[in-house]
Amino acid sequence: MGSLGGLGVTSDEVRPPIAAAVIVQDGKVLLVKRRVKEGSLSWQFPAGEVEPGETGSQAAVRETQEETGLTVADVKVLGERVHPNTGRTMIYVACQVVDGSASVVDDEELVEFAWSSLGQIADYVPYPFYGPVQEYLNESLSS
Repeated sequence: MGSLGGLGVTSDEVRPPIAAAVIVQDGKVLLVKRRVKEGSLSWQFPAGEVEPGETGSQAAVRETQEETGLTVADVKVLGERVHPNTGRTMIYVACQVVDGSASVVDDEELVEFAWSSLGQIADYVPYPFYGPVQEYLNESLSS
């Protein structure tokens, strides 16, 4: 493959993907409210940039721990896309809780968190989720 240097793209300009943890427990999904709105986003999944040497799944697990204090394990990657609002590559990772209970650990980034049932999601996130994520939530959540 070689470097991207010949294309006039430096590694500084290539922003790493964002890994999002889709965490379902007891028929509800964990959502966090960000202090800094990214585009029009406010309530979203625990998420953050994939660091060098990390997989999307590893980043989703790490970010969940850093933001909410929950220890989770990745179950499967639900899909990947360029987010229509932010233009960032998103990797969505289904995770299950291994230990702990959610709290706002990173209070510089997060304001609050919520466990939402399927019927409540639109109150937090008033637009459709990425298809594979919505399908997973439809299968995993109680209404």
